[in-house]
Amino acid sequence: MALDQSFVGRTYPATEPYEVGREKIREFAEAIGDANPVYTDPEAAKALGHPDVIAPPTFVFSITYRAAGAVVNDPQLGLDYSRVVHGDQKFAYARPVRAGDRLSVVSTIESIKSLAGNDVLSVRGDVTDEHGEHVVTAHTTLVARAAEEA
Repeated sequence: MALDQSFVGRTYPATEPYEVGREKIREFAEAIGDANPVYTDPEAAKALGHPDVIAPPTFVFSITYRAAGAVVNDPQLGLDYSRVVHGDQKFAYARPVRAGDRLSVVSTIESIKSLAGNDVLSVRGDVTDEHGEHVVTAHTTLVARAAEEA
């Protein structure tokens, strides 16, 4: 069953602030195999004009993914998550994510399309810091595969 087009434009409440820690940034950088010292050494980050270590660009996915859970788990939307695959991910940064940031995410359904029986859902996650300043916008595309016919 196709997802309801009336959900396009629906915005979900902001998440509780997520405090970005140096150790989380270091662990993420190690996990993706990026040894750039700007992710682990405060002095290297300061030498490039940052107040503290910064996170790799894809780090924010772990925050926006959680926020998108409000969309995915919305019982009114009726998305069957057992059929969902991750289709695409893009980030548009105003500034890097830094250690010490307290970030909140507001998720909005941007589009719902039906393609060959599959539902394609685009979700925008607007990430702001504790001062309400825009940090990054994440664009996530999810594909709910069509149910197999019996």
